[in-house]
Amino acid sequence: MINNFTHQIIYYYEIFISLFSLTYILIYIVLSILSYFAILKHLRYQKYISENILIRSNHLLGVSVVAPAFNEGVSIVYNVKSLLSLTYPKYEIIIVNDGSTDDTLTKLITEFELVKVDFYYQERIVTMPVRGHYKSTNPIYSKLMVMDKVNGKSKADGSNAGINSSQYPLFLCTDVDCILKTDTLLKLAKPFMENETRVIATGAGIRISNSCEVKEGFLHQVHFPKDWYPRFQELEYVRSFLFGRMAWSQINGLLLVSGGLGMFDKEIAIKVGGYWHKSLGEDMELITRMRKHMHEKKEPFLIKYIPESLCWTEVPETRKVLLRQRTRWARGLIQTLYLHRKMFLNPKYGKTAFLILPFFFVFELLVPIIEFLGIIALLIGFLNNSVNVEYLVSVALFVYLFYLLITLISIFIDDLLYKSYANYKELAIFIFMAIIEPFVYHPLNVYASLKGYWLFIRQTEQKWGVMVRKGFVTTQKVTS
Repeated sequence: MINNFTHQIIYYYEIFISLFSLTYILIYIVLSILSYFAILKHLRYQKYISENILIRSNHLLGVSVVAPAFNEGVSIVYNVKSLLSLTYPKYEIIIVNDGSTDDTLTKLITEFELVKVDFYYQERIVTMPVRGHYKSTNPIYSKLMVMDKVNGKSKADGSNAGINSSQYPLFLCTDVDCILKTDTLLKLAKPFMENETRVIATGAGIRISNSCEVKEGFLHQVHFPKDWYPRFQELEYVRSFLFGRMAWSQINGLLLVSGGLGMFDKEIAIKVGGYWHKSLGEDMELITRMRKHMHEKKEPFLIKYIPESLCWTEVPETRKVLLRQRTRWARGLIQTLYLHRKMFLNPKYGKTAFLILPFFFVFELLVPIIEFLGIIALLIGFLNNSVNVEYLVSVALFVYLFYLLITLISIFIDDLLYKSYANYKELAIFIFMAIIEPFVYHPLNVYASLKGYWLFIRQTEQKWGVMVRKGFVTTQKVTS
C-alpha cells in the first residue's frame, strides 16, 4: 500500500514538473521575443533622437546623484572624483556620510576644501538626524555637496536623507564605490524627457568590476573576471539584464531596477515614502510601491530599462559572502511579495496584480522550493524503485538544453552589441561557464534562497552583513 502511494506521488509529481517546465519554457520564449524587439527599438531610437541635441535642450531635467558612504575612507576621494567627471550639464553629487567611524568625512573635507554651510533641510522622508551639510570653497567642486548624518544601519536611510537634500526632479541612487560611464546620467534621464507618458524610473546594465584596472577612481581597463564566482555572476548579470529586464521593459512590467544604478522621479518616490529602511530588497520594494501609487491614482506610467552597461561594481569573490548576499536577496523577495500580498489579483492594480506579481511569486520565489521538493521526491522514488528514469532524463535534458540556448544567445548578443570580451578565449571561457553553471553554481543559489525564506519565516533579526571587498587592480599614474 505504501509503495502504491509512493508511485502515485511520483506519478503526479512527474506530471506537475512536466507542465511547470513547459510553462516556464514558453514564458521564456515569449520573454526572448520581447527582449529582441525591445533591443531593436532602443537601437532605432538612438538614431532618431540625437543625444547631443537633447543635451542642449531647454527642457533638460536636472539630476541629483545620491551616494551613501559608510567607512569608505580608503577610496572615497577617488570615488567622488569619478562621480564629478560625469558629462551632464545639470546635475549635483550628494555624498551622504552615514555615520562613518573612520576618516571618510575628514578626507572629503580636506581633499575637496569643504566647509559647513547653512542648509534648509526639509525632512520629507523621515531619517536619522542630520548633523550638517558641507560645500566646497573651490568652484571646481561646485556640484558637490556632502552631508553628515547619524548612522541609519541601512543604505535606505542614507539614500532617503540624500533625497531630502536634493534640488532636482530626478535622482540617481548608486553605491559610492560603483564606477559609472561618463554618459550614464544622459542615458538614464533620456526616457524621462522623450516619452509623453510619465516615466517614474529607469535602470541599465551593471557589469563586474572585479579584475578591472582602475586609475584614480576611473575605469582604465576592463578585464574579464579571473575568479570563478565573479565569472558566474557576470553570466547571471548578462542573462538577467539583457534578456529578462529588457523583455519586462518592453511590456512595462519591470518590478525592480538595480540598487546600484537606478534613476527615479523624485516627486513620486517621496509621495510613497522613499526607501523602506527595514527592507532587504529596498529597490524592488520601492518600485512596487511606486507602481501601486500610480495604479491607485489611475495615472499612466512607464518604467524603462536601457540595454547598455553603464555601471561597474565589485561582487562577492568568496562563497561565504556570496551566500550571505543571495540569502538577503531571497529574503528581500519574499518580504516584498508578502508585504504587498493584497495587490495580488486585485483589479485595481492591473498588470502588476495579474501578471508581474504572480510571475515573481511562481517563477522566482517558488522555483527553489519546487527544486528542493523535487530532490526529496526523487530520493524517495529511487528508494522505492518508482522513478521513470528515461522520462526524468528526457525532461531534465530538454530543460537544460533550453537554458543553455537562452544563455548562449544572451552571451552572443552582448558580444555583438557591446564587444564585451577581449578575445575568443574569454568568450570560450564564458561559454564553458554557461555549460557547468547548473551543476556548480545554481545549487548555491537554491540553498541561499531556501535559507532566506526560512529566516523570513522565523522572523530573525534582519542584517545586511558586510560586503568584503578585495578592491580594484590599481594602475599607477605614470609621470614623465
